[in-house]
Amino acid sequence: MPKLSEVVRSGKLVGNLMAKECPSRTILKHVTGRWAVLTLIALQDRTIRFSALRRLIGGVSDRMLTQTLQTLEADGFVHRKVYDVVPPHVEYSLTPMGDEVAQHVRVLADWIEDNTQKIADHQEAKAPA
Repeated sequence: MPKLSEVVRSGKLVGNLMAKECPSRTILKHVTGRWAVLTLIALQDRTIRFSALRRLIGGVSDRMLTQTLQTLEADGFVHRKVYDVVPPHVEYSLTPMGDEVAQHVRVLADWIEDNTQKIADHQEAKAPA
């Protein structure tokens, strides 16, 4: 059996979300969190500054947006560009891999938006009287 480092270098490492210790679960958690989904969608097809991104994503705090961007950047989904000016100017955009994952979470988000009424009706019908 090859060592994990050899499998990673070969490019043949495949995730197994059902396996308890698989690192793919951590990535899934990073990508599917509420703020991550909204951040990925907000960054689709645009480069944007932090304050504009925060305004676009209603309800997110500075702290949560900062943490989300740092996590997505560490995973290779977000590119952070810092301009050497005063005051500091930082822009965020998606990497090619970030754009790919954003397309996938966008499909889920679109489905939820399209079916919100149906889901609300079901919840109301199942609510205790």
